[in-house]
Amino acid sequence: MSEKTTHFGFRTVAEDEKAGMVHGVFSNVASKYDVMNDAMSMGIHRIWKDAMMNWLAPRAGQKLLDVAGGTGDISFRFLKRAGRAHATVLDLTEPMLVEGAKRAEASQLADQLDWVVGDAMALPFKDNTFDVYTISFGIRNVTRIADALSEAFRVLRPGGRLMVLEFSQIPNDMMQKVYDLYSFNIIPRLGQLIANDRDSYQYLVESIRKFPDQETFAQMIREAGFDNVKYRNMSMGIAALHSGWKI
Repeated sequence: MSEKTTHFGFRTVAEDEKAGMVHGVFSNVASKYDVMNDAMSMGIHRIWKDAMMNWLAPRAGQKLLDVAGGTGDISFRFLKRAGRAHATVLDLTEPMLVEGAKRAEASQLADQLDWVVGDAMALPFKDNTFDVYTISFGIRNVTRIADALSEAFRVLRPGGRLMVLEFSQIPNDMMQKVYDLYSFNIIPRLGQLIANDRDSYQYLVESIRKFPDQETFAQMIREAGFDNVKYRNMSMGIAALHSGWKI
C-alpha cells in the first residue's frame, strides 16, 4: 500500500485506495445519475453545460476527449453543436458508460462516438491526439489532479483547448453558508430517496468542499503547461468554468 494519502470526502485514505472507492460510488449511482443531477441542481446543471458549450464554440472536424464523461452529456452537446465531429467518452466506471450508451442520443450519434473505460491520470491515447479536452464534475474525484491535468496537456494537439466544469466556492461567505446548509442537509436525503444511496451523495457533497477554489485551480492548470487560463463563475460560484490552451 502506498504511504501517500489523499482525501475521500472528509476522510483521509491511502492514494491507491481512492480510485476504487470512487469507482464504487459511481457504480452504485449510475442508473440514477442523470435523474439525481436534475434533482440536486433543480435542472441548473443543464444551463451550466450549455454555457460551457457557448464558451467552447465547437467546430466541425474537431476531436473531443470527454474525460469522466459518464453518461455522455457533454459529448452529446458538443457533437450537436459541431456537426461533423468526433467525441471519445472516457470514464473510470463502466456502468456509467453503459447507461450513457442506452440514451437515444447515443444511437443517433453512434458513428461519431467512442466509449472507453480509462483513468484520467493515465490516458490510453497517444500524444497530440485531440483538439478539445473536457471534464465536467469529474476532476475533483481524481486522486492526483495535477497528473490528470498533465495528461490533458499531453494528449491535446498544439492549439488544443482544455475546459473544466466543476463545483467551486462562492465568494460571499453568507451565501456559501446557505449553500452548505442545502448541500449537507438536502442532497444526501435526495440520494437516499431517489438512488437509495445516502452515503455516495454524502461523499459528493464533501468532495466539493475539498476541491480548490477558483484561483488555486487556475494556477494548477497553468502549472500543467496551459496558457491563457481563465475562469467564469456560474450561479455566483456554485460552479465554475476553467479554460486553458496548449500553445
